[in-house]
Amino acid sequence: MSRMMTGARMVVEALRDQGVDTVFGYPGGAVLPIYDEIFQQNDITHVLVRHEQGAVHMAEGYARSTGKPGVVLVTSGPGATNAVTGLTDALLDSIPIVVLSGQVPTFMIGTDGFQEADTVGITRPCTKHNWLVKDTGKLAETIHKAFHVATSGRPGPVLVDIPKDVQFATDEYVAPTEVETSRYQPERKGDIGAITRLVELIEQAERPILYTGGGVINSGNEASRLLRELADSTGFPITSTLMGLGAYPASGKGWLGMLGMHGLYEANLAMHGCDLMINIGARFDDRITGRLADFSPGSIKAHIDIDPSSINKVIQVDVPIVGDVASVLGQLLEVWKARGSKVNKAGLGKWWEQIEGWRTKNSLFYRNSDTIIKPQYALQRLQELTKDRDRYITTEVGQHQMWAAQFLHFDEPNRWMTSGGLGTMGYGLPASVGVQMAHPEALVINVAGDASWLMNMQEMGTAVQFRLPVKQFILNNERLGMVRQWQQLLHGERYSQSWSDSLPDFVKLAEAFGCKGAQVRDPKDLDAAIQQMMDYDGPFILDVLVEKHENCFPMIPSGKPHNEMLLGDAETQDAIKAEGAVLV
Repeated sequence: MSRMMTGARMVVEALRDQGVDTVFGYPGGAVLPIYDEIFQQNDITHVLVRHEQGAVHMAEGYARSTGKPGVVLVTSGPGATNAVTGLTDALLDSIPIVVLSGQVPTFMIGTDGFQEADTVGITRPCTKHNWLVKDTGKLAETIHKAFHVATSGRPGPVLVDIPKDVQFATDEYVAPTEVETSRYQPERKGDIGAITRLVELIEQAERPILYTGGGVINSGNEASRLLRELADSTGFPITSTLMGLGAYPASGKGWLGMLGMHGLYEANLAMHGCDLMINIGARFDDRITGRLADFSPGSIKAHIDIDPSSINKVIQVDVPIVGDVASVLGQLLEVWKARGSKVNKAGLGKWWEQIEGWRTKNSLFYRNSDTIIKPQYALQRLQELTKDRDRYITTEVGQHQMWAAQFLHFDEPNRWMTSGGLGTMGYGLPASVGVQMAHPEALVINVAGDASWLMNMQEMGTAVQFRLPVKQFILNNERLGMVRQWQQLLHGERYSQSWSDSLPDFVKLAEAFGCKGAQVRDPKDLDAAIQQMMDYDGPFILDVLVEKHENCFPMIPSGKPHNEMLLGDAETQDAIKAEGAVLV
């Protein structure tokens, strides 16, 4: 192969050399040379999206479910600006994404040319790093560096802006092995002194808890395996953020469930009352901490994270350990075993007795109905009917997202794709397309709300075009459910703009896209409808008409501590009050 080639061909060669098999994108004038090169090869599949925001969410779903970087190709101007929401979403959730954007020719930059935008300036705050390439000779090198930055350290999105004349010009191709990346090599091993200090605390703790996050999943399968070994060997209780679900199995003996604003009662009270908190790959997000001054006030706190800027950013910790989760957990277990694998068995036994007492209160209790489908019941039945399948779940954002996290159970990492930090409505449908592209034989289900789903519903066209059998499980309450819940509980029941007067018929909408749809409203018909959805060999929209005013509990109101929770059922609230917890 000649090493002399156009910039456009360099893009395709660089993607091939980086092991890319799928690109999500939308053509436009500033990237037509690249699209011409894509047309002339068969190694990389291009997925034609319907909107550039959808392309980035698809790449996120692909990345989150595979551990490999997702790749996006968009044109200049609106093509790039439409990608901003997805870039910000990926930045907050630490998802490795490489976005290649077209740009007007270099001699037109700054002239307000047609479809020109300052893409590098616009995306600087919402990418891990970005580049404007003005020299074709540096194009391949820059793309290789972009993949390195996106996947090293704390993963995240990057963007390479490529002017059109750079794509047309010819220069020498640079292979990945010829690129110097030593300037960015994040530390993987943890400080052995800090790790030894943490082991000493593990040996002494009476009320410990493992607080885990998406960083465990980002670190790879070895990190999840080591986390399971640590939790099961020590007998410590373990909880997780929304982004970390599946890193430790929901069926595991130490599992407390998700914590945080809509986390389980026992998980939140354990966080509040622990004497040793070990944060592994989480960032002390405000949905987790509640009121900072009252966050786990009596605990010694350790924090393991590959991103040094995340440590002491929100919560001051006593034992900071900078390093890759898998590497640090390996070191931690080695030191702990060498010292005799000791824990405070007496204290731990009493701690588990306390936790089991909290657990008996069943904070996920709800009153079911024989006449209307409760959203919690819909997800319980979805869990039961799909638990033995090769299943991947994506979600939109809102009440349904929290119910999905509460009632669906994950025993493996990379099976749960959701928008955590940014809370992006419209994420789930395109993300499910990206997951299905990566796992064509798997059962991929997007748990959605009617309002969120409409935000990127056009991507059903992509699913149909590429014959992707994604299942859209819409919990339809004809409301902006979480907004309505907050208005009811915190804003005097003033329901300002939190309902929908003109929803489409989702079954007819499915038919209009050329796929299959069904509606179910009676609880006794729900199982059959879910089975019909799973059995259909193409894209399917299931419109599940649910109770319109059901609230998602438990709930920690914004700015409250973990031991001040809103609980749904009156009898449950009374029982928990008797235990001494403070309920709002």
